[in-house]
Amino acid sequence: MVSTFPNSTNVDSSRVRLSIRSLEPQLVEWRRRLHQKPELGFQEKLTAEFVSGKLQEWGIEHQTGIAETGIVAIIQGEKQPEASNPKSKVLAIRADMDALPIVEQNEVPYRSQHDGIMHACGHDGHTAIALGTAYYLQQHRQDFAGTVKMIFQPAEEGPGGAKPMIDAGVLKNPDVDAIIGLHLWNNLPLGTVGVRAGALMAAVETFDCTIFGKGGHGAMPHQTVDSVVVAAQIVNALQTIVARNVNPIDSAVVTVGELHAGTKCNVIADTAKMSGTVRYFNPSFRGFFAQRIEQIIAGICQIFGANYDFQYSELYPATINDAGMAELVRSVAEEVVETPMGIVPECQTMGGEDMSYFLQEVPGCYFFLGSANPEKNLAYPHHHPRFDFDETALAMGVEMFVRCVERFLHQ
Repeated sequence: MVSTFPNSTNVDSSRVRLSIRSLEPQLVEWRRRLHQKPELGFQEKLTAEFVSGKLQEWGIEHQTGIAETGIVAIIQGEKQPEASNPKSKVLAIRADMDALPIVEQNEVPYRSQHDGIMHACGHDGHTAIALGTAYYLQQHRQDFAGTVKMIFQPAEEGPGGAKPMIDAGVLKNPDVDAIIGLHLWNNLPLGTVGVRAGALMAAVETFDCTIFGKGGHGAMPHQTVDSVVVAAQIVNALQTIVARNVNPIDSAVVTVGELHAGTKCNVIADTAKMSGTVRYFNPSFRGFFAQRIEQIIAGICQIFGANYDFQYSELYPATINDAGMAELVRSVAEEVVETPMGIVPECQTMGGEDMSYFLQEVPGCYFFLGSANPEKNLAYPHHHPRFDFDETALAMGVEMFVRCVERFLHQ
């Protein structure tokens, strides 16, 4: 469980406007309903039905079934644009909807009712915040000019729903000028916002490798090509990539998370299988790790007389915020949380996000909204079977989004 946090102040609820604070019971109700009915990527049918039902109830134009289960809603402001800036702008807000294949261990009334599936990353909260934002904006259309496009995205946890939604045209008709999104973040305490220009989250790449040696008796290794020894040498050598091939100023990670070989202590295994992940911020590294990892595998296999099969996948690029949009979010955060300690600029993580695909298409900002509260035992890390968050953050998330809309469309 997270036990230490950056310095922060207590939540000042008066910074959340009364009309949004009054939504808090509904936000909590929506979030808990979603938490009880978690669904995996591209299977979010119940979630999409719930979201669509609310949007229809509020008279919000929307389209369903995008990239399987995605939804896009349009909210048109009624305020006339200023004469000095007559062009009507479009701001998109993105929220992910999927859950994880985790057995929930929380003993709460809203515990998951779907065996082996859990909202262990806060996406139920993201969807509730986006719904609250849509409701508020629909009720206050007279207060803003321009258009807000709400994007409810499937499959962020994998295999990735952002790119299929982009390919389906969600950033078109009308064309999106900029996009924002948030992640409830239990690595930061309630009452804080993590926002920075540039790279916030890492690129995510994975690899799989099978080593083909020659099996035999454990007492007669000279008759074999020991795949375990080959694999062990490869694992050690892969750690030199970051240590000796990456500029120390840059950050990168190469992790072998799986290694499987052998069936008995006195049998030398003829095959060994390993899988791993690569993370980095600098886009110039794209292609480098795939090449370097295979070079190391090939060289070691040649030395030992083994063969190999190597597969490499680029999942998500780095999540890189536009400087101007990051400044807009930071300026809004100054109004919603107490400063300066409530704003955390050094909040990078090697975790990945397919929000990155949206940010490659249009300027935007993805930010963290602190949601941990150790005093309530709500500080378990993301993807933990006891993950939960302080629901006070829900209204803060709506306030952040609404103020971003107002500032972007009127600036």
